[in-house]
Amino acid sequence: MSAQAERKTENLPQWKKEEVAELEEIIERYDSVGIVGIAGIPSKQLQDMRRDLYGTAQLRVSRNTLQARALEDAGFGDLVEHVEGQVGIVGTNENPFSLYKELEASKTPAPINEGEVAPNDIVIPEGDTGVDPGPFVGELQSIGANARIEDGSIQVMEDSTVLEAGEEVSADLANVLNELGIEPKEVGLDLRAVVADGVRFDPEDLDIDVEAYESDVSTAAARARNLAINASFPTASTAPTLIAKATGEAKSLGLQAAIEDEELMPDLVSKADAQLRALAAQIDDEDALPEELQDVDAAAQPAAADEGDADDESADDQTEEAETEDADTDDDDDEDDGDGAAGLGEMFG
Repeated sequence: MSAQAERKTENLPQWKKEEVAELEEIIERYDSVGIVGIAGIPSKQLQDMRRDLYGTAQLRVSRNTLQARALEDAGFGDLVEHVEGQVGIVGTNENPFSLYKELEASKTPAPINEGEVAPNDIVIPEGDTGVDPGPFVGELQSIGANARIEDGSIQVMEDSTVLEAGEEVSADLANVLNELGIEPKEVGLDLRAVVADGVRFDPEDLDIDVEAYESDVSTAAARARNLAINASFPTASTAPTLIAKATGEAKSLGLQAAIEDEELMPDLVSKADAQLRALAAQIDDEDALPEELQDVDAAAQPAAADEGDADDESADDQTEEAETEDADTDDDDDEDDGDGAAGLGEMFG
């Protein structure tokens, strides 16, 4: 507490000093401290709200001058400007977003009285009012509702805006709304501002769509991971994918270069077999072929040969892994066909 604040407090009556001290203790007890408006909340309903907050937050109502003094003394001067009208101090260890969400969820519809300002447009909906024919139809029409008697009751023929937000409620409108059971306002603790970790949050900062926010964060994380993988930037998240990618590329290179490695041999054999069968299919005289190649389908094998150029492993159903690798390029077609011809030559002796 500053020296100036101490001097101000010294001039207070004892009961006010004790009240300021209690308010300060509440403020310093919690991680998040805010100011809430309580105007228009009946005493019993306010007590119910306090009880509902128990275990999550604490609400304390006092004189505005004492609340402002306690906030200043506790280092929460940013909130003092919101201490006007009927307000209270709320403290919680929850984050400001959770506090705002809880307070908004606790609000309940309530009737609006004569002289109050409409918080939003007041609309009388289309449909049957449930009121028997009588003078009430004239009351509806006098406030601007499109109403008439039809099918034995008073009907509102279309949605009728009878008062715009910010305008004052008249006695006639209040009576009509009460008769129809329309409750156009919400009653609850209205969070004006909250401070957490030295940062002040206003209601518009806290009013967010949580699902949309989570979706945006998830999308951003996915894009960041994709960028890191494309840039070959190793992290705990990208390392397994980068290693798998490098392994696949190394294997593909080994197959294209016909490197005689133990792990590549099954795929190289499959590649050679596919090329051999593709070449055998081009020979019209089956008697000129060894017995094991005489059943080669001449019509189907050219397609198999083309597929072998693009995916060397697809011709061998016995090696599932080989079917998923790209093991050849168009640049070595002639060399591959030459190898196949040499294999036939050796087989023919």
